[in-house]
Amino acid sequence: MDLIRFGKAPEVIRRKGAEGSLPLPPEDKIEILTLLAAAPGADLRAKALETLRGLDRLEVHRVMASPRTAPEVLRFAAEHLLTEREELREILLWNPSLPADARHLLQQKPEPKPAVEEAAAGSPGQPPPEPLPPPSAPEAANESPAKLPPEAALKSVEEQTAVEILAKLAAGAKVEEVAGAQEEIPPEVTKRDHDLTPKDRETLIEKINRMSVVEKIKAALTGNLETRSLLVRDSNKIISRAVLQSPKISDSEAEGYAAAKNVSEEVLRLIAGNRKFMKTYVVMRALVNNPRAPIDVTMPLIARINDRDLKGLSLNRNVPEVIRSLANKAIRQKEDAAKPKLPGKH
Repeated sequence: MDLIRFGKAPEVIRRKGAEGSLPLPPEDKIEILTLLAAAPGADLRAKALETLRGLDRLEVHRVMASPRTAPEVLRFAAEHLLTEREELREILLWNPSLPADARHLLQQKPEPKPAVEEAAAGSPGQPPPEPLPPPSAPEAANESPAKLPPEAALKSVEEQTAVEILAKLAAGAKVEEVAGAQEEIPPEVTKRDHDLTPKDRETLIEKINRMSVVEKIKAALTGNLETRSLLVRDSNKIISRAVLQSPKISDSEAEGYAAAKNVSEEVLRLIAGNRKFMKTYVVMRALVNNPRAPIDVTMPLIARINDRDLKGLSLNRNVPEVIRSLANKAIRQKEDAAKPKLPGKH
């Protein structure tokens, strides 16, 4: 990223970055695309902007809602992405990392388009141009929103609402203050864990399966341990992200998620990117020893593992070979550093 930032990256890396094909987390990929979209070279700029506009809408929302996103990326989104993704306006305004000049720009209401005058200026018998699909609709190529089944349109609206809720919560708002988060949830969700009966647990699974996206968000943030352990495995990334934002998560629970083999890579990446979780050694150790954890996440953590756990990691046949090799290398380096230095010849 630094090579791209200073214009010293090889052409093949710049081209892959503009195509969005570099094997990087979404946050880094989006930052690289914004750098290339403002770099010299018209073809590269056009390709980077095209790729950026074609990225998964919910992934872009998540990155733009995160206070850890670079201010330059947020400024670029405010200046160049709102024409096609107007829903980003509120998400960006809730982000405390948004630069003041970009915030001022977003707070200005967009001028309405002179649709009547444009239609009058055209040919009398010529129909007005087909409007572009709204950003909240799934972005299928050459497909009008009217062709979408009602279930898909409803799911899209729910997911957009869920993303906006998470953006506001990330900015410090309370659940009860966020419009759309006041969904009613079953009593089993908030019942204390030791009060749950076997029947409650069966009912809980059935009721969670019937919940909408917004209801699951509320349950993930305010529910009990049993509810979170079910929702963290949800196929919708928004739901699992909401679980990790819950203020009720303990260190032992975070350790369990870090060691789990049945959660997505996205969950493990989020744990690794959470400073609160990574301050706890057992969480970090569990993450490094998890065979499902992405290599780019676990490699930097090896330097923080103690000698005893390094030995165990070097013998762990479940983790990738490269992780075991790095653990062995770290052990050898520590042993060499501990050897007494022989006096030099005089």
